[in-house]
Amino acid sequence: MIIPSFTLGFTENSDIKQRRKIANKLKNPRILRITFHTFRRWKATMEYAKTKDILHVMRLLGHRNINNTLIYTQLVNFKDDEYVSKVATNAKEACQLVEAGFEYVCTTPEDLMIFRKRK
Repeated sequence: MIIPSFTLGFTENSDIKQRRKIANKLKNPRILRITFHTFRRWKATMEYAKTKDILHVMRLLGHRNINNTLIYTQLVNFKDDEYVSKVATNAKEACQLVEAGFEYVCTTPEDLMIFRKRK
């Protein structure tokens, strides 16, 4: 579970004060709309976009009913599933790709490592 479902009490009030302070300083009233639940939704959406595994997201959120988790899949734009692919022939090249933000996909029978990164 990402964020426990108990009442935050004092911490919640402190959070509201901090958001007001930041919103005033940055002159951005939209900051007042950010809550812990906003971050929970963001994490769930990003996790689904990365894995495309709704059951993984369901377990991550601690949901008992898949219908509650399906809400997060509506936030993902599937048209943006375009990747740049790279091939590494040794460990040094693989490390460079990982440092550049590429994720490992698989290794071919010829021992070539395939990586991808969203465009």
